[in-house]
Amino acid sequence: MLTATIAEGLDLSVLEVGPLEVLLRLLCAMFIGAVIGTERELTHRPAGMRTHMLVALGSCVVMITSQMIFHQYRAFGATPDPARLSAQVITGVGFLGAGTIMKEGPSIKGLTTAASVWAVACLGIAVGGGYYVLGIAGTVGMIVILVLFEWLQEKMMHHRYALYLFSVSCTEVVPTLDRINKLAAENDVSLKAMQVDEKDDGEIEISFKADFGGRHSEERMQRFFAELSGDPHTDSVKSERSRV
Repeated sequence: MLTATIAEGLDLSVLEVGPLEVLLRLLCAMFIGAVIGTERELTHRPAGMRTHMLVALGSCVVMITSQMIFHQYRAFGATPDPARLSAQVITGVGFLGAGTIMKEGPSIKGLTTAASVWAVACLGIAVGGGYYVLGIAGTVGMIVILVLFEWLQEKMMHHRYALYLFSVSCTEVVPTLDRINKLAAENDVSLKAMQVDEKDDGEIEISFKADFGGRHSEERMQRFFAELSGDPHTDSVKSERSRV
């Protein structure tokens, strides 16, 4: 009774959604998903443009449907909650985001992409409710976080997280692995994602990630590279800095 009384005293015309308004909201949601998804696609993340567009579009459709249901059935005295369906979207999209999270050794990847999928769903709901300014402002905020703050974080954590990709060619696996592990212990280096492959010419390639995070990371990396390159069991050593 109280809910019905409050509803009667409010301007419920905002819940009347015409065809053009529906189209505008759907296009806006797709645009938001495309913008965020493109950034994820360019950084080679598991959820790209189409995934984010679908999440934003689906969330927008759910919110529009909620408003239509409210407007349709209030004529019969019913007062359905227009926010109930959208609340289920926010909960349910968490399972989709979980699919982008991967464990690689001791590290976890995909948390930012999972958060972006969830946030895009929220923006889709906002646009589906007709809050265009909120949706666009939220999109701009997400781009700032994903692009600008990634650069800022990389600058701030440059020496703390010094992760390098190594590729070592050799003919004898066991002594080379022993040397790598010994040098890692001497230089306080954390090794991860080690992989051994045999090439067609019989040469062995050992690839791994080495984390030189902490103090004097550059000096420790150069010493590790020089000593590993000078080992008689290694034919060649290549390295490059990794961002993930």
